[in-house]
Amino acid sequence: MKKSIYSALIPALLIILSVSVNAQTSRLYAGTYAGQGEKGLQVIDVDFAKGTFIKVSENDAGNNPSYICISKKRSIIYAVNEVGRVNGMRAGGVTAVKLDLKTGTTEKIKELAVPNGGPCYISLTPEEDFLLIANYGGGSVAVVRLDANGIPSAVSDTIIFKGEEGTRSHAHMVAPGPGGKIYLTDLGFDRVAIYDLDKVSGRLISKGYAKLAKGAGPRHFTFGKDGSKMYVINELNSTMTVFNVEKDGNLTEIQTISTLPEGFTEKSYCADVHLSKDGKFLYGSNRGHNSIVTYKVGKDGKITVAGYTLCGGEWPRNFTLDPTGKYLLVGNQNSGNISLFTLDKKTGLPIAPSKDYKIKGPTCLKFIE
Repeated sequence: MKKSIYSALIPALLIILSVSVNAQTSRLYAGTYAGQGEKGLQVIDVDFAKGTFIKVSENDAGNNPSYICISKKRSIIYAVNEVGRVNGMRAGGVTAVKLDLKTGTTEKIKELAVPNGGPCYISLTPEEDFLLIANYGGGSVAVVRLDANGIPSAVSDTIIFKGEEGTRSHAHMVAPGPGGKIYLTDLGFDRVAIYDLDKVSGRLISKGYAKLAKGAGPRHFTFGKDGSKMYVINELNSTMTVFNVEKDGNLTEIQTISTLPEGFTEKSYCADVHLSKDGKFLYGSNRGHNSIVTYKVGKDGKITVAGYTLCGGEWPRNFTLDPTGKYLLVGNQNSGNISLFTLDKKTGLPIAPSKDYKIKGPTCLKFIE
C-alpha cells in the first residue's frame, strides 16, 4: 500500500518541481542598434535561480530596432527603426514581427515608413488600436493606426514641433497615462506635452503642457501605483521631477531631486526610469556615473534617495524589472552587456549582479507582462 502511495506521489512531486523551476525562468526581448543585414532583435531566456542567460533567437526587425513594445494578445513585437532616411525620404520606420511564443522566433509581417526620421520610442494605446512614436531626430510625434489584426496600416497623424530661435525639439517618449491622456516628453523644449487621441481620425488634440527647468532635458517617465503621480527623469541636468497628475490630466510639479550623489561633478546623463511593482521604490539610470539610483516613495508620492548601485557596465541606457518584481536587468549600451540584479525586499536596492549577458549595444529591454 505504501509503495503504491509513493509511486503516485513521485510523478506529482516531479510536476511541482518542474513548475517551480520553470517559474524561475522568464523570456526577455532586447532591441539593439543593428545595421543593414544584422539581426537586432534578440530573444533571451533568463534563469533567475541560476542567474544565467540563454540566447533563444536573433531576429530581423529592420535597421536599428532601438525601442520595442509588445502586444501580448496578438503576439506581435513592434520596433522603431532609428534611422534618418527611408528610400531617400526623410523618415524613420516601424517594423512589426509576429512572435512564436513556443520557439521564440519571429516573422516580419510589416514595415512602414514614419515621416521626419530618428524615432526613439514606441508605445501601444491600451486598446491596442494605435501605435505612438516619438521622433527624437525629427522633432516630432507620429500616430500609426493598426488594423483588426494589429498590423500597422497607415500614419494617421504627425506633428512637427517648432520652437523659438535657438531651440530645437527632441521628442523622447510618448505613452498613454492612467487617465487616458497621452503624454510626450520633449528634451529640447524642456516640457511634457499633454494630448487627447481622437480615435476616429487618429489625430492628437493638444491639451497643453507642463514646463520643466531650462536645460533639464526630460527623457522618460512613469506613473505612481495609483496614477496620481508622474515621475520624469531629466537627462541633461540629472534630476528626477515629481508631478501631481490632476483629475483633468494636467501636471503640477511638486518636487525635483538629483539623481547623482552629492559631490559628483563629472559628466552624466540620465536615461530610464521605472517604479517597483509594489510602488514603494523608484529607480533611475545614470549614464556617466554608470549607476542605478534608488528612491523610496513616500505616502505623499515624494521621493528620498535610498542609495546608488553600480550598473555592472557602461552607459545604462535602458533597464527593466521582471514580471515578479524581484529582479532588475540593466542594458549597458557602451560595454555591450545586460546585468542582472536581485532587489532587496526591505531596502529596494539592487544587489550586485552575479553574471551578465554579452550583447552588442542593448537599447531596450522588455518582458511580456
